[in-house]
Amino acid sequence: MPPESAHIVSVQTGAARPLLIGGRRLLSAIGKSPVPGPVAVGSLGLAGDEQADLSVHGGLDKAVYAYPVEHLPFWHRLRRERGLTLFDEPLPHGFMGENLSTEGLLEHGVWIGDRWVIGDLVLRVTAPREPCFKFNAVTGLPDAGRRMVEGVCCGCYLAVERPGTVAAGAAIAVHPGPRGMTVAQAFLAKRIKHLR
Repeated sequence: MPPESAHIVSVQTGAARPLLIGGRRLLSAIGKSPVPGPVAVGSLGLAGDEQADLSVHGGLDKAVYAYPVEHLPFWHRLRRERGLTLFDEPLPHGFMGENLSTEGLLEHGVWIGDRWVIGDLVLRVTAPREPCFKFNAVTGLPDAGRRMVEGVCCGCYLAVERPGTVAAGAAIAVHPGPRGMTVAQAFLAKRIKHLR
């Protein structure tokens, strides 16, 4: 059953830039910052947004990355426990590398193939996000990927079915797809396969 209320909390974009990991300089666009809307969204994602490694992020099926704001307190607590932050301020939107910070759409209730209608924009849920070593480095947590798996807090990728614009505060109307597998089920299935 589609959620009764879901909306965009914040919209983020970011440019690819060098990231130092283990003494190696790698290009990454995981750093996203909030931008004022409305932001144009085309078939390859948001205007002004970049992806550094198109083998895992970006392209037609992973044009937009959405992440539920409901998970941010979990990451904030974990970082405080590890002494990575001194202040009790919430994590900024874009911390997970997401383009869209959403509320009301958690992985167990989001299905692969669902369509999200946001004004004139139509997005289709295609896959869960999988953690990578860059994610561990940016969060400052060497076990961030494992924590993401344990908490099933991955967010999802979306394809752009109809270009349009998006802005913070916009409502998301969910139009059900085939309902064969939730994002959570797809995420856990992929992670179990990788562990074999």
